[in-house]
Amino acid sequence: ATSPSMPWLLAIAVYPQSSSCLPPQTYQRFASCYHRFYKLHPEMTRSIYDEFISQLQSSIQEEIREIKEEGNLEALFNLMDKIVAEAQSREEPAWRPSGIPEEDVRSAMVPYFLKHQKYLQKAVKEKEEENEELAESVLAGRERIAALQRQIETRKEAWRAISEEQRELIMTFKEPQ
Repeated sequence: ATSPSMPWLLAIAVYPQSSSCLPPQTYQRFASCYHRFYKLHPEMTRSIYDEFISQLQSSIQEEIREIKEEGNLEALFNLMDKIVAEAQSREEPAWRPSGIPEEDVRSAMVPYFLKHQKYLQKAVKEKEEENEELAESVLAGRERIAALQRQIETRKEAWRAISEEQRELIMTFKEPQ
């Protein structure tokens, strides 16, 4: 909310060389503030007014220059111009905030999350396939172990049988008592 007198301040900053761009009522306001002095010396009042306006213009211009220097605005404006020039050659539209934070975040983050979700789904599928292969390998290993246990059991039984036969054979060769 600017006051009614603010537009002429902006006009001074934008058009520093001429005070003729100021509305005529600004001088009339100035003169009415110093009415007694204006009655005595109208040309001096005009001179003071002109000096006041020129100092105000230079002060505002100095402030603007300092703001530009402090904020490095020239470089930022140049960078902004460069970004705008580069954006003109892009085919996809630029992201524009809607003013509703939820929608802005959603429009920016949902594509990222969908891409990340696809990546994670692919990684999960690869891990599931790898787990299936490992499970098959474990089952095959268990079957080999079971086969080896059966083989050990049969050999053990064969060994017992041979051992029993040896004892019987040895007993037959022993002299009776």
